[in-house]
Amino acid sequence: MHTNIVYMGTPHYAQAILSTLIDAEDMHVSLVLTQPDRPVGRKKVLTPPPVKSLALEHDIEVLQPNRLSDEGMFEAIKAAKPDFIVVAAFGQILPKNILDIAPCINLHASLLPQYRGASPVQQSLLHGDATSGVTSMMMEEGLDTGDILEKIVFDIPKEMRLHALMGQLTIDACTLTLSTLRNFKNIVPEKQDEALATLCKKIKKADGEVDFTQAETLYNKYRAFEGWPGLFTSNGTKIDDVTLLETSSTNKAFEILGFEDDAVLVGCEEGSVKVGSLQPASKKAMSAKAYCVGRGLKVGNTIL
Repeated sequence: MHTNIVYMGTPHYAQAILSTLIDAEDMHVSLVLTQPDRPVGRKKVLTPPPVKSLALEHDIEVLQPNRLSDEGMFEAIKAAKPDFIVVAAFGQILPKNILDIAPCINLHASLLPQYRGASPVQQSLLHGDATSGVTSMMMEEGLDTGDILEKIVFDIPKEMRLHALMGQLTIDACTLTLSTLRNFKNIVPEKQDEALATLCKKIKKADGEVDFTQAETLYNKYRAFEGWPGLFTSNGTKIDDVTLLETSSTNKAFEILGFEDDAVLVGCEEGSVKVGSLQPASKKAMSAKAYCVGRGLKVGNTIL
């Protein structure tokens, strides 16, 4: 007996979970829904979501509605006769008529009720959390508000950044998906504690601006915003290769405290960091030391 699944998801995280379901001998994915193809990069090349590419490789039917309320979507999902609808980073709320077709299970990359919404993995790093994880939950009409089924908890190493954490949570989500589907009959769903709930919004480009007030805040932004939006100052200088030195000293913001190999030790109003790479607006990235030498900056000056 195969468990018949309609799957909804969009990015790489969702692609990995879909791959796990396709490879599982007791699972059968009969239909995949994902977001429409989007223009990507400077040349705006129309690109399919990772989930679509994988589904087509395995000859699974793919639908790409702008909204799940679009004509024909409900009928197509119902016709697939799913035992479960599995959802991971799909990017749309499910309307009630679809929620009623079969049990809808969402794989959310946080320990719910913490970090409901669009950027849970970044939030756990921004807050310097010691743990993160993945939650499988029943879906309802709200945003990540449904009953909790199972969780896998992960202890975040202090130096771990977004891509590595996302990688780990993706592996855990794949494990959790099969566990929840296979044990579904025996799991007692647990209500979320609304008093502990937090919401997170999509990350915006502007969130990457740093002002060197708190070293720990700056370092956590560096960890959370790996890849995009990265870190930059108000004049557009990009900052990369950041190490947290300490969190207790008092300095002038942006003050050069010293040099170490090709890196610069920079003071924040609270604490200090080591910066390895700087990239002035519309120029190439260079070592932080080369940046300072080129501008005649010494210990006691500010890097901006």
